[in-house]
Amino acid sequence: MPQKIDEKLRKCFDEGKKGSERHKGLIRSNPDLSKSEAYLAKALHNFNAITDFHDLGYSDWSASASFYSLYVGLLAILAKRGYESRNQSCTFALVEDLIIKGEIKTLTTNNIKEIFDKEVATDLAHSAKILDIREKMQYSTKTSLEEMEFQSLKNRTKELLDKIRLELEKK
Repeated sequence: MPQKIDEKLRKCFDEGKKGSERHKGLIRSNPDLSKSEAYLAKALHNFNAITDFHDLGYSDWSASASFYSLYVGLLAILAKRGYESRNQSCTFALVEDLIIKGEIKTLTTNNIKEIFDKEVATDLAHSAKILDIREKMQYSTKTSLEEMEFQSLKNRTKELLDKIRLELEKK
């Protein structure tokens, strides 16, 4: 395991040890298939919101729905494996670690970097990372995505969510 991930995960699990319901890290627990299924249902709900927001004229919110659809899908994978996360960067670090160890086979580290990349984009306005698109829409004064950008975001989200679903279907 790369040292940076190992160091990050150690800090995340330390944060989780603080034991409160509002911890900001990772907790190892029992695998929870019902929670995993509930997270997947929420991920699909958020995916449907991408189009709903667009059709209502709020495609800036489609970017948030895209990101959170994928993020909650990753939480479903973790719940199935017996982890709870309350921190986005911890979630992504753990998923990346599980990919590197071969425990998650339907996603690649490049897929994760399409969603969230710990390397900060130097040109946020032109970044194609899904988190960067969400942040650009959330923190700018823009209220809509260009139609081509919207369609690309929706299609990329569907492709990644399909990979997450495949992972969850595995025994």
